[in-house]
Amino acid sequence: MKMGIIGLEGVGKATIFEALTQNSVLGAARDQARIGTIRVPDQRVDILSEMYQPKKTIYAQVEYSLPGGKGHGNDPQKDQNFWTPVRDCDALIHVVRNFGGYGYEDPTPAEDFQRLDQDLILADLVVVEKRIERIELDKRRGKNVDGEEAAKLAECLEHFENEMPLRKFPELASAPVLRGFAFVSGKPMLVLFNNEDDDDAMPAAGALIEQENCMVIRGKLEQELAQMSDVDAAEFLAEFEITASAMDRVILKSYDILGLVSFFTVGEDEVRAWTIVHDTQALDAAEVIHSDIKKGFIRAEVLYYDDLLAAKTYKEARSRGTVRLEGKTYLVKDGDIINFRFNV
Repeated sequence: MKMGIIGLEGVGKATIFEALTQNSVLGAARDQARIGTIRVPDQRVDILSEMYQPKKTIYAQVEYSLPGGKGHGNDPQKDQNFWTPVRDCDALIHVVRNFGGYGYEDPTPAEDFQRLDQDLILADLVVVEKRIERIELDKRRGKNVDGEEAAKLAECLEHFENEMPLRKFPELASAPVLRGFAFVSGKPMLVLFNNEDDDDAMPAAGALIEQENCMVIRGKLEQELAQMSDVDAAEFLAEFEITASAMDRVILKSYDILGLVSFFTVGEDEVRAWTIVHDTQALDAAEVIHSDIKKGFIRAEVLYYDDLLAAKTYKEARSRGTVRLEGKTYLVKDGDIINFRFNV
């Protein structure tokens, strides 16, 4: 999973990046493009690793991408290159300022959100208009054009002209014929209100709270937390009444908005978490591990995580009848432990 961090200038994007990735730098380097990869905390992986004592334990991972430069949100429709790294992301984290202080005007989160959201729409509008122009030119030259692509682009254009982002139309945004465009306004979005250290309340942002996936984060405080030892961090969490770190909360919310779940493979060699989209069929889940497993798929031997814990051993779970054989079309559930039977 790859998340792109966006926001207007001065909202604390680098601070949020450092809080999420525990990756801190100083000075001008904070304005450079940065990528941080962290493991997804999952207590189930910890427990499975204790049970099997494998040679390797591999957690699911999430990558955060922070574009460089200070021009974020100023006029991106004139510089498509700025959005290139963001277009490669699965979803966006839109950081919105909700703090004041010396040199800052009072925060206006709803207006700031709308300003950058319009920039996303404009960036996509430029792409669509150029492509439609090319299609019309090909028609005049007598070339064959993809009618479905032209129709879908016309739908996109209508939404953009009505100042609507494509994420409000997920079926259109995910249409296979449009996949290559990687529209930034079509990506799922998590809105992070960056609050003062002593403020954990959602801002008065009107309909924005109801219309988008929103969370509050105390960026500076969470950045400090990310640099602490485990012992100091535990005391810090208790002092400021934080139930979970920003990293944990953002990952959980990101999984939710992307519709992601985890299944596990276990054994003496390796315990590993795999990330898939909700309602993925067993055959496609097998391909996440290796294309050969999908090619030679026979059956999926499935045991739910809670059933393994109740039985304490795989052998006992099998004797209880909680280990099942499923076919290609089985919809993998969050927490499934799967042993794929295949023959290539």
